[in-house]
Order: sequence, then structure tokens, then C-alpha cells
Amino acid sequence: MLSDKAKEKLDLFDQSQLAFVIRVCRESATLSAAGRKLFAATRENRKTANDADRLRKYLARFDLEWQTIKHAESA
Repeated sequence: MLSDKAKEKLDLFDQSQLAFVIRVCRESATLSAAGRKLFAATRENRKTANDADRLRKYLARFDLEWQTIKHAESA
């Protein structure tokens, strides 16, 4: 999903974490469902549990969007 140049700027930890997040997104029907799965433990401690927004912001850190991930899945 990322260019080789973008991957080079990421630590191995970030690369593996992002790969896991992308896999969960591809397995999930909606952004909200993916967010609920990814943030299941910490959502209980938050005032508002807007998991979709948290996931959207996480993906944005890497210049990725839900639609891009889901579209790449079917390509």
C-alpha cells in the first residue's frame, strides 16, 4: 500500500503494526467494524467511543484512506 520510499521512512515496528491494521480493514465490512475490533480494549476507557474516527486518523498518518484499502483489496 505504501511506496518503497515511504516504507523506508518507517520503523519495522510501524511497518508491522500498519500491516496488521490493513489486514483487519480488509477483513472488515465497514470502517466502524474495523475500528471496534482494533480498539476493543481501550474503547471502554474513553468518553466517546468513535472507533471509526480513531482509525481514520491513524490511517491518515500514513496518507491512507479506508476506500483506498478496500479498493486495493478487490483489485
